[in-house]
Amino acid sequence: MLTDKFNRTHTYLRISITDKCNLRCTYCNPIDLPKGYFSVSNKMSPDEIEQIATTFVKNGITKIRLTGGEPLVRKDAKEIILRLAKLNVELAITTNGVYVNEFIEVFKQANIKTVNVSLDTLKQQKNLLITGRNEFDKVHENINLLLQNDFTVKVNVVVMKNTNDNEILDFVEWTKNQPVHVRFIEFMPFSGNNWSNDKVFNYKEILQLIKTKYKYENLQQDKSDTAMKFKAVNHKGTFAIISTMSKPFCGGCNRLRLTTDGKMKNCLFSKTEVDILTALRNKENIEPLIQQCVWDKEEIQGGQFNSINGINDALAIKNRSMIFIGG
Repeated sequence: MLTDKFNRTHTYLRISITDKCNLRCTYCNPIDLPKGYFSVSNKMSPDEIEQIATTFVKNGITKIRLTGGEPLVRKDAKEIILRLAKLNVELAITTNGVYVNEFIEVFKQANIKTVNVSLDTLKQQKNLLITGRNEFDKVHENINLLLQNDFTVKVNVVVMKNTNDNEILDFVEWTKNQPVHVRFIEFMPFSGNNWSNDKVFNYKEILQLIKTKYKYENLQQDKSDTAMKFKAVNHKGTFAIISTMSKPFCGGCNRLRLTTDGKMKNCLFSKTEVDILTALRNKENIEPLIQQCVWDKEEIQGGQFNSINGINDALAIKNRSMIFIGG
């Protein structure tokens, strides 16, 4: 088992299979991507991903989520999905939804049950402003397609004050007649994403707003859940809040991350990374590296800050941009 010095057992691995994306969401992409970025990448091959994932599973990982960038833009995404489907794990994926219709049968073949789709607004023009691309209709159609095919669909909404906080009630209304699971995510700081704490619409503010229109009940959650889960009365779907900034959930964290270039991060905000891929290519035993990385995990938020009041801007964070880490 992968246990850290705070006695947290880690059973969930998020693997970024690419740091490329067909959208340009402002909270994920650095404002100034380096020249030539989209043509060069030292990424893990499908075989290397399978080898590393197999080692993690051997050490107690029971769930793997594929992320990006946008994982489905990778040309060999189908091969990677089907390779990992052979492992004895729950397999899930996070996507921006644009190419979902091309992968429905692959998801079924891989026994993927849950698909997380990023969608930060229900307004077409605002979606264009946030993502830089006019793909709203396609994403909305593909969410409906997933629902029609009996997938559990979680819609990830990064809430930004004065950007989309005025749509929170609209998202909750969506759960009335559709079995979608909307997850409001507090805006988080990463290199180059122009974060400041006055742009964070925190979980208390979200709940206060929802209370003005809806009665809701708290849903049961596991110790390792990152989301506080709720259900509006008589709604088919649910909503949840991921309060990374204002109410950290680090005490029960069971998550580890692997970037597309094979670096292991024991926390989304970890300052350090362990180069698993180079060790694998050098035919070294990667198990001790994985175990040590887990043991070295900080108690709260990578040791970088303890609350929303602990930092003033994203420049205070020593980390990659979100697109280079994986969603």
